[in-house]
Amino acid sequence: MPLRVRLTLWYGSALALVLIIFSVVLYAMTARNLRDAVDESLEDTATIAVRSLEERGFLPLLNEKELLSQFPELARIDKFFQIFSPSGTITISSPNIKHHDVPLSRTALETAFSGQSIFESAKYPNEPPLRVISVPIMYRDKLLYIVQVGTSLESVGETLHRFLILLIVAIPIALAVSLAGGWFLAGRALRPVDEITLAAQRIAAGDLSQRLSMLTAHDEIGRLAATFNNMIGRLDASFRQIRQFTSDASHELRTPLTVMKGETDLILRRPRPMEDYKSVLESNLEEIDRMTRIVDELLFLSRADMGEVKTETLPVALQALVEDVHRQAKLLGHDRNIEVVLGTVMPVVIQGDDLRLRELLLNLVENAMKYSHPGGKVEIALLRDRREARLSITDHGIGIAPADHQKIFQRFFRTDAARTHTKKGTGLGLAICAWIADLHKGRVEVQSDLGQGSTFTVVLPLVHPSA
Repeated sequence: MPLRVRLTLWYGSALALVLIIFSVVLYAMTARNLRDAVDESLEDTATIAVRSLEERGFLPLLNEKELLSQFPELARIDKFFQIFSPSGTITISSPNIKHHDVPLSRTALETAFSGQSIFESAKYPNEPPLRVISVPIMYRDKLLYIVQVGTSLESVGETLHRFLILLIVAIPIALAVSLAGGWFLAGRALRPVDEITLAAQRIAAGDLSQRLSMLTAHDEIGRLAATFNNMIGRLDASFRQIRQFTSDASHELRTPLTVMKGETDLILRRPRPMEDYKSVLESNLEEIDRMTRIVDELLFLSRADMGEVKTETLPVALQALVEDVHRQAKLLGHDRNIEVVLGTVMPVVIQGDDLRLRELLLNLVENAMKYSHPGGKVEIALLRDRREARLSITDHGIGIAPADHQKIFQRFFRTDAARTHTKKGTGLGLAICAWIADLHKGRVEVQSDLGQGSTFTVVLPLVHPSA
């Protein structure tokens, strides 16, 4: 069942229930108010009659005509009256009591002897119900007479009947109008959902440029559209990144494969000295090592993206780690004619994974040595700045243009200067460094100018910043 139909039916059912309950309550309150009005009118009439009789002196021998001429309020058109003796027999009754007398009930007689008034209802076949009040006339705590005033409830019944017919006719009309309005409003409310559905269908067909134009609305649909647009934007960026990543990975892997194939084809065209074969095999081994490193780093980043890289969170003394990496870097720098020096190193403790932090520092130091000029110098320093530890690696090599400062952390991105300087890079090392820093709630900052060297600074939060 369509959502629009369900919403309309739910709305109609709820409204019908509310209308029925409201109508029942309204009918009951109207009926009670009408009956209360009848009782109040009977009580007022009876009170006036009893007071008049008491003030003028009630004479039992008065006949009906004399009584009516002296007390016309006892002959109201819409009411009748009767006067009973203490024994319960009728003494005087009004002529408009119609076809039969209304006898005094035992309950009314007993209540009259106690000096209390009582309301009662009477019903005769094929006639409207009657409502009566019996009021005692007392003299020196002795019951003299009982005045009974009554009226027909025919007008009340007719009023309630007309009101009931009005409700029966009005409720379906109001419900039909409300359902039509609910159907219209549900359609208006769900129209943006149809637009979202159409946009989703176009996106499913491969068009990730689709966006919803309902961002000006600050309601639930507007927030849904904004969330939808943000999601599609992220998907679009992710797909672009995947396509770029696939292209870059293919390019990085195709280059060594092309070199290996070209050298192998060339060496196999004719017999050559053993030294030539050895040279080609060494070159192929170098390219294989490069491809192996690319694949290993790709697998690492893929596992990192999926959250499958296991890490520890323990206190790590960065000073000892920096000194240990410096000893290894000195040996590597000696082979490459690069001097690796240790600058200011402060005692710093952070919370993290020793293995990943060591990998982060080694990658940055190797990067600095790789892009330094022969005879250059790389400096490692560790400073403490209030709540942060700042681990910096400075070189005086080829440098990075300011426009490429953010791009260098993208996977497979290498500047033209870097590709010209060395072909050994994979373009994945800095991406791994950025991931490790982010894992430790830190960041990697870069300061560099083309041809003037670079300074990479790893900023990490301290374990006890106030210490």
